[in-house]
Amino acid sequence: MKNQYYDKLETRRPAARERAQFADLIVLLKQARKKASGWGERLAEVKPASIVSRELLATLPVLRKSELPALQAANPPFGGLATRPCGEYGRVLMSPGPIFEPEGKGDDYWRTARAFHAAGFRKGDVVHNSFAYHLSPGAFVMEGGARAIGCAVVPAGIGNTEMQVEAIAHYRPSGFTGTPDYLKTLLDAGAQMGKDLASLKRALVSGGALFPALRQGYADRGINCLQCYCIAEVGLIAYESEAAEGMVVDEGIILEIVRPGTGDPVSDGEVGEVVVTSLNPDYPMIRLATGDLSAVMTGASPCGRTNKRIKGWLGRADQATKVKALFVRPEMVAEIARRHPELKRLRLVVKREGAQDAMTLRAEGTLQTGLAERVSETLQGVTKLKGVVEIVPPGSLPNDGKVIEDERSYA
Repeated sequence: MKNQYYDKLETRRPAARERAQFADLIVLLKQARKKASGWGERLAEVKPASIVSRELLATLPVLRKSELPALQAANPPFGGLATRPCGEYGRVLMSPGPIFEPEGKGDDYWRTARAFHAAGFRKGDVVHNSFAYHLSPGAFVMEGGARAIGCAVVPAGIGNTEMQVEAIAHYRPSGFTGTPDYLKTLLDAGAQMGKDLASLKRALVSGGALFPALRQGYADRGINCLQCYCIAEVGLIAYESEAAEGMVVDEGIILEIVRPGTGDPVSDGEVGEVVVTSLNPDYPMIRLATGDLSAVMTGASPCGRTNKRIKGWLGRADQATKVKALFVRPEMVAEIARRHPELKRLRLVVKREGAQDAMTLRAEGTLQTGLAERVSETLQGVTKLKGVVEIVPPGSLPNDGKVIEDERSYA
């Protein structure tokens, strides 16, 4: 296939990749310790020149994504982890948490062009981008990659479904990028409105699980839908290729799978927490524990790319979970409880209803007129997501310490 690979890095020998990445890592460690006070403190006892293998990388401390809000609050804006002053970045952004992220200048800062290429996007394509453009980085992460390979981008953002349908019908884009669920919302709305959206032939989705039934539904409509795994702190981590057998790790990332709650790598095939080291001198992330579960797949990908593969997203290593591309954390449930002292134990249950994520907050309390409605408003205000509230009798929820329960199946 002509132009099957984005560049020669994708097919280099694994040993050559390891040598090059660890040479870059030594430089990165030196710069991070010198230019970023937070890394200087965390890596004070580390000798950068000695970190020449995965075994030695595993001796460095893990930085948990859940630590970032506190670090940034204590040392704004970026917790001492950025190597540049805030004003030298191209954009400064904010994700739920809150977590604050910088975007550097230059093309394809988040390195998603590789994922778009693997998903079949090419120069001259028009891409409808339904990630959020307001404060959060999602839209810019994906737009940068699409534009880097020569695509035009429709900056649709989130919401305004009918207007988005009108834009698709008018511009006739061949590609879509957004969350896995929202493409179905657009297609269904287009059918109801009598609009022709048949120009869409390919999609690159992220921000949530692409369930098998949803992928097949898109295929039945003539859309080849692949997914990529990105987070705001490092950009692209892994992506699907045409082989659709696992996700290939990006060339700008050193990925480890560790036993949850530790920094200890596990064997290939064993499920554990994804830990990533991003070789980005502007905003280095060294052994960032993402909270996501996955496993390294054995063997080489049939597509010919030689980097490691992971099985994709297999859930969360902690109780935080992702709903419609936004993280919901135990701290948020605690905030709802704080605002409603009349409630006792709370449990947020996440499940699938049809082809959509859905939340139900079960709260112990005495049934009062309007209580469920008031708590529902608080739930939406804290999480930025709508959900159902059920008031249940005191003592009816399990006393197991769990405040978020994810009932979705990722088989």
